[in-house]
Amino acid sequence: MAAGRIPLVLLACGSFNPITNQHMRLFELARDHMHSTGNYQVVKGIVSPVSDGYGKQGLVSAEHRNAMAKLALQTSDWITIDEWESDQPDWTETVVTMRHHHGCILKQYQQSTGPSPQLKLLCGADFLEGFRVPGMWRPEDLEELAGAYGLVCVSRGGLQPERAAHESDALWRHRRNVFLVREWVHNEASATEVRRALRRGLSAKYLLPDDVIDYIGRHALYTDASESKNQGTPLRPLAKQYQPGGTGGSLA
Repeated sequence: MAAGRIPLVLLACGSFNPITNQHMRLFELARDHMHSTGNYQVVKGIVSPVSDGYGKQGLVSAEHRNAMAKLALQTSDWITIDEWESDQPDWTETVVTMRHHHGCILKQYQQSTGPSPQLKLLCGADFLEGFRVPGMWRPEDLEELAGAYGLVCVSRGGLQPERAAHESDALWRHRRNVFLVREWVHNEASATEVRRALRRGLSAKYLLPDDVIDYIGRHALYTDASESKNQGTPLRPLAKQYQPGGTGGSLA
C-alpha cells in the first residue's frame, strides 16, 4: 500500500436481484475515485445482499442471490460477498450492517501494526434520493452513517447525487466524509430492467456475467410468478418504521 494512505473498505448493501455488471462497475469507479484523492487505498469491497425479510416485490431468495453474486465476483481479486445480512431473519437497517462490518474489521486488524481500514458505504445516486423522503431515515441513523463511516456515491442514469447531498443537513455537516463520483460512461441498465427482459424471454447478455445468466436459466428464476412474490406487501423498512417502538431505518 502506498505510504501515508488510509486503508479503506467499501461496503455495498442492496437487493442484488440479480447482481449486474453495473453493480460491480460501481466498485471499480469508486476505487478509482478514492485512489485519485491521494488519501485512500481501497483494500477490499464487500457486497451485502439484503435478507428475504426485506419484502420487495419480485425478490428471489437470498440463497439464489448469494449464489449469483459469488459467480459474478469470481473474476474480482478484491470484491467479495458477505452473507451476514442476508442470513438475518428480518430486514436489517443499513447502519446496523455497517456496525457489524466495522466490528469485523477492527477484530481482524487488532493484531496488526498498521492502521485499521476505514469503512464507507458505497451506493448509487438512487440511494441518496431516499434521504429526501420524509420519515425514511431516522436522523440519528443518518448522522451515524455520514459521520462515523461516510459514503461514496456514484451517479447513476439521470440521477445526480449532488442535489440530494446538498439538501440533507447531515450530509452537508459531514460533507468531507461524503464522496460524490461522476460516472461519465452512462449505463441505464438496472436490475429491474434486467428482470423485465428475462421475464419476456429476451437476452440479458452483456448486462449480466455469463455464469449468472446460466444460473438463472438452470433455476428458472425471474418469471411472471416470481415477480408477483411479495406483491402488495409493504417494504419491511416502512412497516418496521411505523410499528410502535419500531426502530425505523433506511431502504437498502
